[in-house]
Amino acid sequence: MSGHLSRLTWCQPEHCLSSRPGREISRWLLDEGSLTARLIEHCQGEFHVRVLSVNRATPTPDEISALAMRPRNQALIRQVLLYCNQQPVVYARTIIPLSSLRGALRGLVHLGTRPLGAVLFADKTMRRRPMEISRLKAGHICHTWTQYKGKADIWGRRSVFVLKNRELLVSEFFLPTLFEQQSKEK
Repeated sequence: MSGHLSRLTWCQPEHCLSSRPGREISRWLLDEGSLTARLIEHCQGEFHVRVLSVNRATPTPDEISALAMRPRNQALIRQVLLYCNQQPVVYARTIIPLSSLRGALRGLVHLGTRPLGAVLFADKTMRRRPMEISRLKAGHICHTWTQYKGKADIWGRRSVFVLKNRELLVSEFFLPTLFEQQSKEK
C-alpha cells in the first residue's frame, strides 16, 4: 500500500526519540549486529522464518525516499515474520529496487524461508548505512502489516544495506511478544 496513510516518520535514534523505548527494547532496536544471529541465540535454536509475501509492487513514499527511487517505481517487496519458540517476534519488510536484482543479487528473489540477515552479514563487502527508528501506533495501517493483534506500540528500525554496490532497505519491527518472552525468562 502506498500513499500518505502508510507513511511513517523515521529518524536517527539520537535525534528524535521524544518518548524513549524501554531499556530492553532499546537493546534490540539499536543493536547493529545481525538480528538473525541474535534471534537464533535468543531462541536457543527454535527460530524460523514465515514468508508472508514476496511481490513486485510500489513501495511506500518513505521507502522510496530512503532508497532515492523515482516515485511509482516498483521493487520486490518481501514481508516475513521471524518466529522464536513458535511465537512471531519480528515483522520484517525488505524493499529491493528492481535495478538491484541484477547480477549477484538475483538470488535474493529465491530466499524462501532463509533469513535475509544470514545473506547480508555473510558478505564481507556489505555496508550498512545509519539506522533509523520509528514507532507504530495501534491505529496506523502499517501496524496491521505486522499481524500483531494487540494495541501496544511497535518499535521498528530500518537501514539501507549496500551489497555488491546495490541498495536494499530492510525494516524490522519488534513485536511485543519478544519482550513478553524475555520477561517470562527472567
